[in-house]
Amino acid sequence: MTIVVTGAAGFIGAHVTRALVQRGQRVLGIDNLTPYYAVSLKEARLARLCAGAGFAHQALDIADAGALEAALVADEGRHGPIRAIIHLAAQAGVRYSLENPGAYVTTNVTGQLAVLEAARRRPRIPVIYASSSSVYGANTRQPFRETDRVDHPVSLYAATKRSAELLAETYGHLFGLSLTGLRFFTVYGPWGRPDMAPWLFTAAIRQGRPVRLFNQGQMARDFTYIDDIVAGVLAALDRAPPPGAPPRLYNLGNSQPESLERFVSVLEQALERPAIRTYAPLQPGDVVATFADITAAGRDLGYAPLTPLETGLARFVAWYQAYDAGTA
Repeated sequence: MTIVVTGAAGFIGAHVTRALVQRGQRVLGIDNLTPYYAVSLKEARLARLCAGAGFAHQALDIADAGALEAALVADEGRHGPIRAIIHLAAQAGVRYSLENPGAYVTTNVTGQLAVLEAARRRPRIPVIYASSSSVYGANTRQPFRETDRVDHPVSLYAATKRSAELLAETYGHLFGLSLTGLRFFTVYGPWGRPDMAPWLFTAAIRQGRPVRLFNQGQMARDFTYIDDIVAGVLAALDRAPPPGAPPRLYNLGNSQPESLERFVSVLEQALERPAIRTYAPLQPGDVVATFADITAAGRDLGYAPLTPLETGLARFVAWYQAYDAGTA
């Protein structure tokens, strides 16, 4: 049987796919390699996955419901039933949503609908899908809990991720699907995205360029290492609710927010170089702090993040330097 992973060439998707293959699972990875950031990085992730057995890549846009269904039917004809769908494909990035809002609605909303329709035709398979801590918007009560109101998003990205959650809630109610949403909190680690702070700051420090800290540096993030996120995704798969049960939502974070100033200090230690800090105002769509309450994920999934910031950033820096040198 096959597990479908959408966004398999993405940061989280590639790690989840690799973990599934390593435990003997065949994976059909769906990814159309959008050029939001360097396609060469996505291709390198795919090359690692394709180097072994148990993985097949299908290049298609998940928002194309017809193409998605045709690919799933064809794969079922060759390899048997689909066991589950892990839906990680998304248009990411808060600031880019101000420049290209259509991409977010197409991928994050229409794409979610296409995946839910595919699941509707296979009502007994579980669907695990990615949401985001961004849905909490400017909530001031912390830590963020799944029961908090999330009807005041401060970015288009957050609005589309919340819309995806509402679609899942509706499909679960109407069609009795097994649905689990995971709200990720600032995921980082090797093979990460070049538009996120670990990559941007590491590159700047190594090249002697200034590191820009928004909101005058008065920001904090619940940085969560990729291995901990992968463990949470696999636990959600293994403990998916039965068809007909209410859809579930969980925070997956580190539950230990770190200030950006400390984040840069830890990077300086890992790189053994000082950073040049510059300060800027809070950007539209950004939130000052994120902080996950992971009580529910711990109770239901056994989720327990293990990686402190010092360890995670040291691993990221080691990978980045190898990747930059062409040896990763």
